[in-house]
Amino acid sequence: MQALRRQNRRMIRRMGPRLILYSSLAIAFLIWRPYHDGILRYGLITSGLALWAGLLAIAWKHRGWKFAALAAPLVLALPFLMPARELDRQQLQERYLESMRSFEGTRYVWGGESKRGIDCSGLPRAGLRSALAGQAARGNGTAARLWMEQWWFDTSAKAMAEENRGFTNTTGISGDLRKIDLGQVEPGDLAVTMDRRHVMIYLGAGEWIQADPGTGKVFTAHAGSELSGYLSSEVTICRWAVLDS
Repeated sequence: MQALRRQNRRMIRRMGPRLILYSSLAIAFLIWRPYHDGILRYGLITSGLALWAGLLAIAWKHRGWKFAALAAPLVLALPFLMPARELDRQQLQERYLESMRSFEGTRYVWGGESKRGIDCSGLPRAGLRSALAGQAARGNGTAARLWMEQWWFDTSAKAMAEENRGFTNTTGISGDLRKIDLGQVEPGDLAVTMDRRHVMIYLGAGEWIQADPGTGKVFTAHAGSELSGYLSSEVTICRWAVLDS
């Protein structure tokens, strides 16, 4: 019996490096993909657990390393256990707009949400999460939990227009994008087309940014510009709830 146990322990220790290698490669591949989808969400969780199991298998014989490996999940959970604090909405809005501008020229990829490719709804989601991450890094538990919720629950253009999960609020403003009174629109507001298939984001000073499948990239232009038919379409204006004063 003891011989069998020793054999099992040796087998587990031999599996450790393999688990670490394969799970690390899987994580790198998932992050490299531009897509934000179920494969990314569930794949990262599965690969992360496999990586943790591999580290635990290697560290098990060493008391100090074993407890460090066991405590690793708690360390990762700390940002989401931080005390709730009020968000700095002005700073959040500024960082959100700045982040979206940084995607200018990025190629359009349906389902994408990174600098390697992004789609229309991925652009405001990525911008908002970048802004939330900045405040979470300074110890704001509210921002950390909102970041995680936003990352897990994909918000399409249709979901934005329909206030899905309370992520957005409707403003009551709608109509031809060229004729909308911009005095009622705030920088960061979302203009969702009436067919709920596309979204543009107001940057201020009459400029709208979008990831346009027609031009195949992210660009900024004024309403009515011939660069994109969406800039002359009927839209409804909504706003991220965390930016709604």
